[in-house]
Amino acid sequence: MSDRWMWTCLDSTGAAVEVDTGTFPTQGEAEAWLGESWEELADQGVASVSLEQNGVVAYGPMKLDPA
Repeated sequence: MSDRWMWTCLDSTGAAVEVDTGTFPTQGEAEAWLGESWEELADQGVASVSLEQNGVVAYGPMKLDPA
């Protein structure tokens, strides 16, 4: 079975936000996509994200506030 990486998106209360983030074959590709897309996600009401590998949280939640 090949790895499947995907982002779970949450609003400021911790509730899930339905956003199509796609799936990625590697952690690096998922992280690169987030680096390019985090502002758009924030505009859609996403306050934090968690990265999942095959349905298991690898890390997060991580806030999308600008540094």
